[in-house]
Amino acid sequence: MTEPRLCYQTIEFGDIDIHVCTLRDKQEFHDPDGVAEDLGISSATWPLFGVIWPSSLVLAHYIQDRGVGSKRVLEVGCGMALTSLLLNKQGADISATDYHPEVQAYMVRNTLLNNNPDIAFERVDWADTTDQLGKFDMIIGSDLLYEDEHTALLSDFILRHANDHCEVIIVDPGRGRKNKLGKRLAEAGFSYTQIKPASTDFLEQPFKGYILQFVRESNPA
Repeated sequence: MTEPRLCYQTIEFGDIDIHVCTLRDKQEFHDPDGVAEDLGISSATWPLFGVIWPSSLVLAHYIQDRGVGSKRVLEVGCGMALTSLLLNKQGADISATDYHPEVQAYMVRNTLLNNNPDIAFERVDWADTTDQLGKFDMIIGSDLLYEDEHTALLSDFILRHANDHCEVIIVDPGRGRKNKLGKRLAEAGFSYTQIKPASTDFLEQPFKGYILQFVRESNPA
């Protein structure tokens, strides 16, 4: 099994350059010890973590435009962790998580490329209730709702890690499950709005999805 082919690129956010090493394309695969296979990650889905998706770019540009202040932020299902790398460059309090066993190694490589400190990372399954992540003021992610079952798993994961006052921002490319997620979080006291990105000139194709925004002012009794 040959090593995957890689791609190096620089993504601009105003006067900030983020350097990233990704997989060359979605055809790469490298799981010689069967680690991903043991986690239920097939050869077809293995490379999905390792490329920059349009939703990831939308999330990073949106967060760049609005900022996060002093909030403690968690990027869920981070993949190439573009937004985490950007926030890390800006000195934000950012942590990241993903289920894929290769994500952390690429994150370490990319923080070194950007001459930045390590990003706090934990590999977790959304169904795992024993992780050590803690609570956050803001939870972000992009293109997370691949399957129907992901709606319940993601909402439960968010609720376990949301502070009493918390904002959740999820970029969804239009997979048809956003309203189910919105309903579950609304039942837990979050307000729910969805907006179109102001501009997507940085994308090669029009973006058909939405930025989902959830805000909870306090934890309901």
